[in-house]
Amino acid sequence: MTANGNDQFQALDSFLEDHLELPVKGKDGQIRTYRIEDPSAEDGIRIERITSLAARLAAGGTRPDKPILDDKEELDLYRMCLGAAYEPLKREVGWSAFKHVALTSMFWVTADKDTAAEFWRTGQQAGKAANRAARRAQAKPGTSESGAANTTQSPASTSGTRAGSRRRGGRSRGRSRT
Repeated sequence: MTANGNDQFQALDSFLEDHLELPVKGKDGQIRTYRIEDPSAEDGIRIERITSLAARLAAGGTRPDKPILDDKEELDLYRMCLGAAYEPLKREVGWSAFKHVALTSMFWVTADKDTAAEFWRTGQQAGKAANRAARRAQAKPGTSESGAANTTQSPASTSGTRAGSRRRGGRSRGRSRT
């Protein structure tokens, strides 16, 4: 029990994660673990503002007329997300790895560690729709591509009221549909 009698709240630092540790292969082939510290409150606010603006624009479904961030602003965003790890990463890894670490850190700052881990593992934002080919593959589990091509049904038969109709059970008799 606390001095004021209120024991409903744990100390804030007991559940917040104050850093990420990300293993990254450098240009020299060595894997190094980079520690990404929680950004300052000021940087966290700026990161939230930038990413919220981008999310609102994306949700509108229209592509902005100009980039949301110019090159300098993008690097500033990465610098805020990476903190002290920014310079060593910039020196020791290529652009793709640098950007992946920075975006993973951004997801950690703006969402949570689970979202960051999902992005780290897949390169996709958690909850983002899979690309078209992946969605198709998931839509019919266990169905091969050749099997999927044979699922076209023949046109519906007539009710039998048309004179001279021979469609009734005719052509497809004895065939199994797959």
